[in-house]
Amino acid sequence: MIRTSLSARLSSSVALATLAAALATAPAVAQPEPATYEGTAVRIGHGTAHTLVRTDANGEPASVGVVFTPGMLEGLPRPARGAVPDFPYFLPMPTTGPRTVVDHVVIDWEPVGHPPARTYDVPHFDFHFYLVNRAEQMKVAFKDENASGDPRQQPPAERVPVGYVVPPGTAVPRMGVHAIDPSAPEFHGKPFTATFIYGYYNRRQTFLEPMVALDYLKAKPSLSVPVTRPVSYTKRGAYPSAYSVKYDAARNLYEVALEQLKRGATP
Repeated sequence: MIRTSLSARLSSSVALATLAAALATAPAVAQPEPATYEGTAVRIGHGTAHTLVRTDANGEPASVGVVFTPGMLEGLPRPARGAVPDFPYFLPMPTTGPRTVVDHVVIDWEPVGHPPARTYDVPHFDFHFYLVNRAEQMKVAFKDENASGDPRQQPPAERVPVGYVVPPGTAVPRMGVHAIDPSAPEFHGKPFTATFIYGYYNRRQTFLEPMVALDYLKAKPSLSVPVTRPVSYTKRGAYPSAYSVKYDAARNLYEVALEQLKRGATP
């Protein structure tokens, strides 16, 4: 009995030692790390631009942005006499990584700006982050620009951030109606640099839009601004609590991004 018990204890000790050695030499379980996913590059001016999604350590989207080379600010087209002074460039989202509320991005180059006069009538880019697909975007139509004042186009109050308004004159085909912030510096005698706009169609949110002046980009800014959020959103998902416009000298790249993504309430 004693010999059997001793043998059993020795066998158990050997097994435990073998298990401990195996655990010590086993590879460590990889910890999740932030990742970056990039879309296909598109030629604009003398440069390129592409979409980008960054995730946090849990694999959740942390930011959605557009990265572009300095060449994008040069060699841009000018409108022919009598032509519409707007040049849209379609950017697909990354084909890998987590999905976000953004379906695609359109960068609109506005060489002479647009109304209102003495506010946005300077060369600038509209970075439209669309919440609807391309087919839905292309179906957006209005009888005239003042359709944004029609009650049928005015979104519910809970879908418009506090302080924002949707005035007449902001209905644009293949885009939507635009909600602006009247407290923004450009409406109070300051030069337009960058601003954030919400877009709607048929009372639904359809895009998020950082708008940035060409001269401001050429000054190589480092801007990060909180975004006023509405009470609720049309589409389920995570929405920005800030946006940024930055030049990275080390990489010689620009990035315009929706940041600090947080899930929003839906009806």
